Amino acid sequence: MAKPHNLLLLGALVVLSLLVSPIAGARGNPKQQPPANKKRPAATKPRSSNYTASPSSSAVYGSGAWLSGAGATYYGEPNGDGSDGGACGYQTAVGKRPFDSMIAAGSTPLYRGGEGCGACYEVKCNTNAACSGKPVTIVITDQSPGGLFPGEVAHFDMSGTALGAMAKRGMADKLRAGGVIRIQYRRVPCKYTGVNIAFKVDKGANPFYMNVLIEFEDDDGDLSAVDLMEAGSHTWTPMAHNWGAMWRLNNGRALKAPFGLRLTSDSGRVLVVSNAIPAGWKPGKTYRSLVNYP
Repeated sequence: MAKPHNLLLLGALVVLSLLVSPIAGARGNPKQQPPANKKRPAATKPRSSNYTASPSSSAVYGSGAWLSGAGATYYGEPNGDGSDGGACGYQTAVGKRPFDSMIAAGSTPLYRGGEGCGACYEVKCNTNAACSGKPVTIVITDQSPGGLFPGEVAHFDMSGTALGAMAKRGMADKLRAGGVIRIQYRRVPCKYTGVNIAFKVDKGANPFYMNVLIEFEDDDGDLSAVDLMEAGSHTWTPMAHNWGAMWRLNNGRALKAPFGLRLTSDSGRVLVVSNAIPAGWKPGKTYRSLVNYP
């Protein structure tokens, strides 16, 4: 039988080993260190001239690889521009330069509640004997009615002109008669050579309510935010996305023109347009700027 003082010595050694030994089962979760206080970025003064900022656009365009699983049909006249107006608000512009009827109504993943209006896509087909396999570029100018067809991840309801452009020479009518055409697609930058951004003031606008259609943006083609600066102000006021490509501001008081507009594209690129809408503006009138995204 062990002596009492030996037992006491042995017990002390065991306690000491537990205090210094890193036994895995006895570990608790490490305490989280409070985050270091981060300084807020200094406010930037509004610039009076047009300028752009260019963050990465990989989130918008991805790897640039062709995507499968989309379907295409057409609406309107076989050689037409789909329909005037549509859910983006471009009206008769869809059949004129620079859209030139090469447009499509996009399903929900493409239309995105109207914030996809103006985005450009390359599309091509190889699943029909009339397909040329060559890509053509189209612009989202409307919302596709109904849901997706079985097996689809996206749907392009194109103008007859746009669908026919995917066909071999002389076979556009055969392709248009092919029902739902399986296609490949990918997002691409828009390029409207010789055309600058335009601002069309809605017919219902008044001194207390500004509602404007913004069109023909190069690069991303669509916008995620728009801010307005009044004459004599140094503050940008966010506009609300109304519908389609329309943005509005009504803050309960008369707005003082001319207005500068700050546009933020889908990939976060910023373009400031000074005097985008002049003093003495008129409802229903279009004001063409001198700039576009580079």
